Amino acid sequence: MTTIAPKAVPPNAECLAVAGLQAHILIPGDADYDARQDSYWSNSAKIRPAAIVQPQSAEEVAAALKALVGAGQPFAVRSGGHTNWAGSNNIEGGVTIDLGQLNSVVYDAASETASIGPGCRWKEVYAELHKYGRAVAGGREGNVGVAGLLLGGGNTFFTARRGFACDNVLAYEVVLADGTVARVDRDNHSDLFRALRGGSNNFGIVTNFTMTAIPCDKVWGGMAFLPKQVIPSAIEAMTTFTDNVEKDPDSNVVAMFTHMPDFKDIVVATLYANVAGIEKPPAYDKWLALPEILSTVKMTSVSEMAFEYNIPPQLHDIWFTLSFKNDSRILAHASALHDQLVADLTAFIPEQDFVTQCLFQPLPTLLGQRSVAAGGNVMGVDRQPHNGVLFLATAMIRTPEQEAFAYPKVKAWVESVSEFARGIEGGLLPWRYLNYADKSQDPIASYGENNVKFLREVAARYDPGEVFQKLCPGGFKLSEVGV
Repeated sequence: MTTIAPKAVPPNAECLAVAGLQAHILIPGDADYDARQDSYWSNSAKIRPAAIVQPQSAEEVAAALKALVGAGQPFAVRSGGHTNWAGSNNIEGGVTIDLGQLNSVVYDAASETASIGPGCRWKEVYAELHKYGRAVAGGREGNVGVAGLLLGGGNTFFTARRGFACDNVLAYEVVLADGTVARVDRDNHSDLFRALRGGSNNFGIVTNFTMTAIPCDKVWGGMAFLPKQVIPSAIEAMTTFTDNVEKDPDSNVVAMFTHMPDFKDIVVATLYANVAGIEKPPAYDKWLALPEILSTVKMTSVSEMAFEYNIPPQLHDIWFTLSFKNDSRILAHASALHDQLVADLTAFIPEQDFVTQCLFQPLPTLLGQRSVAAGGNVMGVDRQPHNGVLFLATAMIRTPEQEAFAYPKVKAWVESVSEFARGIEGGLLPWRYLNYADKSQDPIASYGENNVKFLREVAARYDPGEVFQKLCPGGFKLSEVGV
């Protein structure tokens, strides 16, 4: 009888083999290793670990973590792999714990909850829940992973009605630094429960999320594309919409002034979604009065929208974020600087084969109020004194050389918007959304001194050896927060 010798693993993964995880280790040269590397959304994030381990259960996550910690081996943790910057969810030369096999979605009708694995992407979650006429307050882009979005806060179609995505998590299953598998909810480890609502990967590895299931069968929504000439009217429509969110918390809008190769110019792309399934509600009156080039808006579902709304993969991606007062002057300044960025990129990339976004979303005070009503999170949005706008500046390009050219220009764009907003009374708001932030932006510091102090206390309590600060360097670390 012929026996097959187990494949050799790199020295920093030998501890995993000893722990009984040999069958779940991928190394360079394995087809599955290459497939998992390729599955990262952004080429900017595709650094190469020495090995990838794919646990099949919370217990195997615990075994992997204990083995790596015991051997002093650096590691990363990935869910969907959608964060764009290198080192956020992968590790060069270390071990990546890949949660992709923890991808179950279970709806419980008795409790009206959904149990969701961190390895799911939101389009998979919505497809399963749609069978029951349900949704959850999760990501709007279908390929985004579950864990990263929820641990970083999560802006959703339901935020004005129910708070951020993290505010809709009822319980976490968490593997702590010592390998303990803990249930975390309002009654068990309540301090950690609050810290996980926006505190990112500083405390443990979440292996399951229990979320409130929301009756939601039909949604009126989709994408509409408008000509560049309507930008001043679109800014007016955006500021009006933001100041009136409270009147219709079921209606959402995302406004993008975007350069796309298909159009060869800047257009206004708007994402509408009324989660109550009301066609053309009054909240959109100013928007719908504008001329359209193309529209996919229809009666649909959250599941169908998540499959349709996807940012192009396999590019090099630069993201920066701010939040500022709902003031048309700031939006107009950001838009004008976006025009200049497009001109600069066009000169460097003559075929115009790139995508940019000058993206605006409503950030009314109502969102912070909803979070407080849901039990509170650590992001500090409830401190916001007046209605604001969440701003995302992006460039998506083909090559590392183009990324090196564009990065300082996108950074300078955002810094200029910040300075302009600071010159208007109450114009610059402190909060920076972790899930949109560049690695240089220190979003956790923007949560406020009291929240940062609380997060550090919780981390010290559950991870006294600083495993998730020192051995797991990826993401936004409390040990690096400048407060």
